[in-house]
Amino acid sequence: MTQRIFEEDSYQRSCDAVVQAADADGIVLDRTVFYALGGGQPGDTGCLILADGTQVAIVDTRKGGDDSIIHIPEDGVALPVVGTSLRAEIDWEPRYKHMRMHTCLHLLCSLIDAPVTGGNLNTEKGRLDFDLPESTLDKESLTIALNELISADRATTLEWITDDELAAQPELIKTMSVQPPTGAGRVRLLNIAGVDLQPCGGTHVLRTGEIGRVRVAKIEKKSRLNRRVAVVFDST
Repeated sequence: MTQRIFEEDSYQRSCDAVVQAADADGIVLDRTVFYALGGGQPGDTGCLILADGTQVAIVDTRKGGDDSIIHIPEDGVALPVVGTSLRAEIDWEPRYKHMRMHTCLHLLCSLIDAPVTGGNLNTEKGRLDFDLPESTLDKESLTIALNELISADRATTLEWITDDELAAQPELIKTMSVQPPTGAGRVRLLNIAGVDLQPCGGTHVLRTGEIGRVRVAKIEKKSRLNRRVAVVFDST
């Protein structure tokens, strides 16, 4: 099992760690700040810095078996041996953009009264798919509403509930295609004060004001019961 430091503090950019495994599949550490691909959010990139200053570039992060996190190194680099102490450091700029957009998608979800059927994000944009039989959404109205929630600078907090508590509150689960992970005994919730509360394992900003201005760039009909809403950071 890898200790997931990002689950408690998305702003921690580096940590000391010890190599637990290193093979063709990648590098497993006893603890990490690297977020692993999941929930529509990309895995972190960065580097592992050894005591002698040698750096192992990490090009992706994935989930492994036994609740581990696998750091995927750049092709051709020498792998550290098991037991090596090192420092794990993420590429902060893309991670912070992921945090901003992921939080923005929670706000978008709060504005559309329909189940979420899918989602994805990167450093420039994000999108959610909604189970909507009719086109009732308007780009301009959604853009205004999103930016009002952002400028309100609401706090975000993390909460934990048990698997049984989640099972007793199915209304908390707003995604149809991806169910929150259960079986570990507890589930993490993201609470945006007065706006949204739902299970989420991603990384988020502490206040909505950090997101910055955004714009609903496109609303598409992807199928009879699927409307896709794409949001971009607004540089204007």
